[in-house]
Amino acid sequence: MPPAKSRDFVDPKTLAWSAPAEGARATAASILRATKAWSLDAPPRRFDAEDFWFRAELPKVEGADEIALVLDGIATIADVWIDGELVLQSDDMFVRHERVLAKPGAEIVVCCRSLDAALGARRPRPRWRAPMIENQQLRWFRTSLLGRTPGWSPPAAVVGPWAGVALEARRKIAIDDVALRTSGDAVDVRLSVRGLAGFEIAKVELVVGDHRTTLARKDASTFEGRLTIANVARWWPHTHGEPALHAAHLDVSGVKVDLGKIGFRTVERIGDDFALRVNGAPVFCRGACWTPLDVVALRSNDEDYAKALLQARDAGMNMIRVGGTMVYEADAFYDRCDELGILLWHDFMFANMDYPEDDAGFQASVTEEVRQFLARMDGRPSLAVLCGNSEGEQQAAMFGAARDRWSPKLFHETLPALAKERCPDVPYWPSSAHGGAFPHEPRVGTTSYYGVGAYMLPLDDARRSEVKFATECLAFANVPAGESSVFARSPRDLGAGWDFHDVRDHYVRVLFGVDPGALRYGDQARYLDLGRAATAEVIAATFGEWRRAASLCKGGLVWFLRDLWEGAGWGIVGADGTPKSAWWTMRRACAPVAIHLSGEGNNGVYVHIANDRPTPLSGELEIALFRGGEVSVGGGKRTIEVPAHGALSFAAAELFEGFLDLSYAYRFGPPTCDLVVARLLGHEAFFFPVGLPSTREIDVGLVADARAVGEAEWDLTIRTRRFAQSIVLEAEGFVPDDAWFHLAPGSQRTLRVRRVTGTSALKGSVRALNAETAAKIVVA
Repeated sequence: MPPAKSRDFVDPKTLAWSAPAEGARATAASILRATKAWSLDAPPRRFDAEDFWFRAELPKVEGADEIALVLDGIATIADVWIDGELVLQSDDMFVRHERVLAKPGAEIVVCCRSLDAALGARRPRPRWRAPMIENQQLRWFRTSLLGRTPGWSPPAAVVGPWAGVALEARRKIAIDDVALRTSGDAVDVRLSVRGLAGFEIAKVELVVGDHRTTLARKDASTFEGRLTIANVARWWPHTHGEPALHAAHLDVSGVKVDLGKIGFRTVERIGDDFALRVNGAPVFCRGACWTPLDVVALRSNDEDYAKALLQARDAGMNMIRVGGTMVYEADAFYDRCDELGILLWHDFMFANMDYPEDDAGFQASVTEEVRQFLARMDGRPSLAVLCGNSEGEQQAAMFGAARDRWSPKLFHETLPALAKERCPDVPYWPSSAHGGAFPHEPRVGTTSYYGVGAYMLPLDDARRSEVKFATECLAFANVPAGESSVFARSPRDLGAGWDFHDVRDHYVRVLFGVDPGALRYGDQARYLDLGRAATAEVIAATFGEWRRAASLCKGGLVWFLRDLWEGAGWGIVGADGTPKSAWWTMRRACAPVAIHLSGEGNNGVYVHIANDRPTPLSGELEIALFRGGEVSVGGGKRTIEVPAHGALSFAAAELFEGFLDLSYAYRFGPPTCDLVVARLLGHEAFFFPVGLPSTREIDVGLVADARAVGEAEWDLTIRTRRFAQSIVLEAEGFVPDDAWFHLAPGSQRTLRVRRVTGTSALKGSVRALNAETAAKIVVA
């Protein structure tokens, strides 16, 4: 079993792979990329077809009482030698290996065997097919599906010691296991520890902040105990409170064993329709599905994890899902989720396939893999859901397998038992799509919801389908900034005659009433802009719908947060970390306090306000009506109050005397207005009774004035005479704090703009989707 999270009590010696060097973590693809012998832009290379050898000199270790070789993961079928002696073999890339060495050794050699050769062996056929998988016998091998799903993941299958290799020089003690569990106000610890070189362990204390307790000795090497902290600060998802963390360590007869930072919270699953409560408060979970930041190396540095997860938090996301098609992430990833208050829905690394659960060797490997992963998650407050697999039940059902095969004992008996053994307070769920007459029925349990999206249904299907919890949803070929590589690498389902460009184009046609094919031919820049706007509007509208007070939905996770590689992928953030249009609109729709307007047919326009904060919300709501892009035709005000962790919905007509056909449902004459704007405490929402503007005016009266507020920051004030749609900043090397927002007629907005490259002063322009003329930035 793995030791404590931190190895501060040992002296880790990092290995460097030789010829070429790539650091302690390496994959065949990452080494070839580093030497410019291969890239994702080069012709595809089949990494599974070859054997790959890795060699490194072992560093010298002095003054150690025990030396252990630790390999955190090798993909996928591997032999490891120390000075020519075979020390271990592995066929599960997710299993950590540790070997105590009788002597330090001088050289390590790792050979990763061809997976294709192993796949060629004769084995029983699966009971159903998984079309996205190129070789159905991958079900026998514990390895990532990334690079092995040609429809959407880059051709860089992982081969090699991808998760890291190190020597641990242990002194005085060796930790064999630390089991740590937090509840509402208490932490339980069970420790297995050995004294080295005659070191006697007389006393073990658990220390959390200023609180400590002595653990009871159960036998020669086992200690356990509980520490209760009255009125301890609870950990909350950032949308609902503060993610309080507490430093913890063990004092083993004077030797400090750092346990990292732990959190106290309760998390409960409510009902078979799936809803979560944290610390007793209901939480609408919104966020995205995670992808490795470097699809070639699969691991990133702490700074990159921090930036990516901060970007998710800043978009209002309070949940990230690590899906079964990915990999277990580095500790730095989980640390940042804890610190930033982001809940984790975490699949075990199983997806779609019919796994050989009755094979003794497979079961033993899975048991070790799962126990090791769960040990890494001890005390982590962000862990909210443990899920057996990604779409396993859905795949069986859609392929026509008998109903009794939809629920394999691996996911309904083996994994839940292991989860309960180590993480009894974390809800377990069998599959990402589970519940109902068929596993992907939206109105029961959890689902992969693509009614709005891939299946090109109207936007109101997000309500009519009565979605309860979408573990993945809203996949589009989201257009990045710029025009390069837009049409390359479009994600698609294998065997389908369409791709996700077609899905995006459908919503361009629905929302803007234009022919995207003709537009792409005649005005590609306009085509791309409308594509960006369409996916942004659809995602924002869907989350606004799901956050209504009367909504049945308790969560939605976009498929993906970030593209795996450059292009118009599913990510709402590009592979380089640049936000796309959908990130900006999702940020507003998913903020802790958000306002949304919806057309309710003959019921008129409704105002929906969500308040996730731990305090009540009170303020004056203003509704303004406009016609012709500029003319004010009415308005109203009302003081509203929304309870903490609550939501409020009401008819906009309550703010007006007499009847106004705000939704333009009765159509007794010309529309009362073509724009409804709601404002509350700095938040805005827009509704278009006759549809989104689809044409451009010569000039809407945009003005952009900037004032320096620091060496590399400016306040940019944007004013408009007429309605300005989907405003963006065009200034190379500069990043605004908002984009793709609307401005009401006669209004203004001040943005903070930051320089990220170069040394020049702010220059560029501001443009709106409905204007031919951009506004040049004037710096005071």
